Amino acid sequence: MRVLIVEDEPYLAEAVQAGLRLEAIASDIAGDGDTALERLDVHPYDAVVLDRDIPGTHGDEVCRLIVERGHGCRVLMLTAASRLQEKVSGFELGADDYLTKPFEMAELVVRLRSLARRPKESAPPVLEYAGIRLDPFRREVFRSGRYVGLTRKQFAVLEVLMAARGGVVSAETLLERAWDENADPFTNAVRITISALRKRLGEPWAILTVPGVGYRLDEEADA
Repeated sequence: MRVLIVEDEPYLAEAVQAGLRLEAIASDIAGDGDTALERLDVHPYDAVVLDRDIPGTHGDEVCRLIVERGHGCRVLMLTAASRLQEKVSGFELGADDYLTKPFEMAELVVRLRSLARRPKESAPPVLEYAGIRLDPFRREVFRSGRYVGLTRKQFAVLEVLMAARGGVVSAETLLERAWDENADPFTNAVRITISALRKRLGEPWAILTVPGVGYRLDEEADA
């Protein structure tokens, strides 16, 4: 496991590096956001311990770029703030975990080990496909810049279709992902929800029906 420590306080950065070394975790240090981005372009890190308030490129922007550029590493964000909104905004940017200063080294190690067990691919915090932009944190949907108001169920169905990025999603899968375990497998709720969702998104229709298979988003509908 290789970790990038992004921290502008040398004493803390070196203490974390020494603690990780005792756990057989290799690590490098970047004292500012610009250096961190340079190192990320060169080395394949498994995780980044990212201080939010760093000189140069701000930690929030570093986090966003890690996801946008597809570096594939997990982000554990550090901050001196413990307010809920601070944590929420960090996760909105694509952070995988959050730790408030001061922290115990043992907890940092456990969290890093946990992150390392997750799949490498990082899903972007905001989904965009076929001219549709879906923000799961703010529960907002826009199509070609136009706000689209959706019910909770319509939002859930669209999120599954967006994640598939044009791939066909069966009605059974939608029922499994957007409804709870008490849903009747023979219900026509999926068909009804898809129909209503199409109308909410407007023309040209963005959701195609693949007869006998399921539904998918039409990327060409954006054109």
